[in-house]
Amino acid sequence: MTAPSLDVIRNCFEGMVPAVLATCDADGVPNVSLVSQVHYVDCRRVALSYQFFNKTRRNILDTGVAAVSVMDPESVTDYRLDLAYEETRSDGPLFEIMKAKLAGIASHTGMDGVFQLRGADIFSVVSVEVSSGPFAVPPGAPRNLLSAVRRSWGTLGEARELGALFDQALLCLRRDFSIGHAMILMCDDAAGRLYTVASMGYARSGIGSEIAIGHGVIGVAARESVPIRVGHMTSDYNYGAALRDQARDYGLGTAEANEIPYPGLPAPESQIAIPIMVAGRTAGVLFAESTEPMRFRYDDEDALALLAARLGDRMSTGLDAVGAGNGARPDTGAAARTIHVRHYGADNSLFIDHDYLIKGVAGAIFWKLVVEYDRTGRAEFTNRELRLDPALRLPEFSENLEARLVLLQRRLGERDCPIRIEKAGRGRLRLCVPGALNLEDVAADGAILTA
Repeated sequence: MTAPSLDVIRNCFEGMVPAVLATCDADGVPNVSLVSQVHYVDCRRVALSYQFFNKTRRNILDTGVAAVSVMDPESVTDYRLDLAYEETRSDGPLFEIMKAKLAGIASHTGMDGVFQLRGADIFSVVSVEVSSGPFAVPPGAPRNLLSAVRRSWGTLGEARELGALFDQALLCLRRDFSIGHAMILMCDDAAGRLYTVASMGYARSGIGSEIAIGHGVIGVAARESVPIRVGHMTSDYNYGAALRDQARDYGLGTAEANEIPYPGLPAPESQIAIPIMVAGRTAGVLFAESTEPMRFRYDDEDALALLAARLGDRMSTGLDAVGAGNGARPDTGAAARTIHVRHYGADNSLFIDHDYLIKGVAGAIFWKLVVEYDRTGRAEFTNRELRLDPALRLPEFSENLEARLVLLQRRLGERDCPIRIEKAGRGRLRLCVPGALNLEDVAADGAILTA
C-alpha cells in the first residue's frame, strides 16, 4: 500500500483529537505524553506545540527524534509519523498561527490559562504509516472549493470600481463558499489599525469600525501577513465588548459619541482571517466567521487565500474609488438649509449636524473637500490632487486613498447625510452639497478656529 502523504491527512491536524507523542532519552528509556497541537507546516514538515519544559522536551533536545500518533476524526484512522527535530520558533508568523489555534483548543477543553505556547518545534517527517484503521482519501468537502475559486475569480474580474470589488468579494463568499458573515478591512499602517470597508450578514454594517493591528484574529493576520484560523473560539481572540472599550479609549472626550460599533457575531465559534497582499505588503484582511465549530479547515484556508490573492491583484490595477451614486441630484429647493460640519483637528473627527461621521485620514479628506467647496464653490476634485496634497499625509500606496474614499462614500450614505460624494469621471469625484455650509474647526484645546 502506498504510504499516505501529509497533504492527504491534514484533517488529523485540526486538534479535534489529542495526539500522542513518544520520545526516548539518550539511554533509550521511552516516554509517552499527550501533545496539544500537531500543526501542518508543508508537505514534509509539521510543528508541535512546546508548552512545558518536561521529560518529553529534554528527550527531544537530547536525541532529536520522536514519533507522534495522530487520528483522523472522521475515518478514526491512526497514523504514525516518525519525526526529526529541526528548530524551535518562539515568534513570527508560524508561532502566531499556532498560538491562536492553541488558544481555541484550550478554550474548547476548559484549559484557558493552562495552555501557554512557549514555542513551535519544527520537525521534518521521516515517514508516515497507518497504525490502525482503514486508510482512505478523506471525503470531499460539502462544497466544491476548486469550483468556488474558479467562479469567484471570474466574478472579481468584472468589477470596475473598488467599492464594487469589495461587494463582489462578499457576494462570492456567500454564493460560492456558503459563508454568511464576513467583512473586508483595510490597513492604516500609520495609525496601526484596520478599518472596515465592507461587511455582510450583520445587523449593523460596522463600516468604519476599527481594530488594532496585532489584536485578535484579524489584527494578528495583518501584522504577520499570514492566515489565522481558530476553530473553537477563545476570549483571547474574541472582539466584542473588549473592542468597544478600546474604541472608547480612543475617543476625544467630547459630548458626541465617535465610536462606530464593531459588527461581529456576539458568540462566534470559528473565525478565519486572510491577509490581502498588494505589491508584497499587507493592504487589508478578508475575514469570515461562523457559529459552527471547526467551520473553516485547511482546504477552506487554501481556497480563501486564493480569493484574497485575486482581490489584491484587482486592487493593484488602479480601480476607481467611488461609484456613480444613486443618480439623484441635490434638491435646489433646499438651498436655504444650512448644514453644520464640525472638525476636530486632534484626530480629524468629523460631525455633520452633530452626528458623528468618520475620523482619521478619511476625515481629513472630507474636511479638505468641504473647506474648498465653501471657499471657492468648486465641487469636482481629482484623486491625483488628493494623493499629492501633503496636508493629508497619505501613505505612498494608491489603494489607501481609494479605500478611504470608498469608506467615506459609504459612511455618508449609511448615515443618510445630506452631503454626498459620487463619481464625476475617471479618477474624479463630485461633492454634492444641497444647501449652505457652516464649518467649525475645533483645536485640541477646544477653541473654534473657523466658523
